[in-house]
Amino acid sequence: MNKNDFINAVAEEAGLSKADAKKAVDSYHKVITHTLKKGDKVTLIGFGTFSVSNRAARIGRNPQTGKEIKIKAKNVAKFKAGSALSTAVN
Repeated sequence: MNKNDFINAVAEEAGLSKADAKKAVDSYHKVITHTLKKGDKVTLIGFGTFSVSNRAARIGRNPQTGKEIKIKAKNVAKFKAGSALSTAVN
C-alpha cells in the first residue's frame, strides 16, 4: 500500500473526502516527525510506539574495496508494535 492507497482507505473508513483524509494523514506524519525531532516519543496505546534511538559511530568496511571507513553516529527512528497490533497480524 502506498501513500495514495492509504489516503483513499482512510477517506473511505472515516467517511471523509479524499482532500480531508490527505490533510489528516499529512498532519499525522508532521506531528510524529516534529515530536521525534524534539527527542520525545509518541505512544498510541494498542498500536505502538515511535521513538528515537542513537546509533553510535562505528567502523565499517567498503564492500567493493575492503577498506575500513568511519560511519558517523546518528539518530534513527524506531517503531515498536503494541500488543493489539501484534495480536491482529498474527
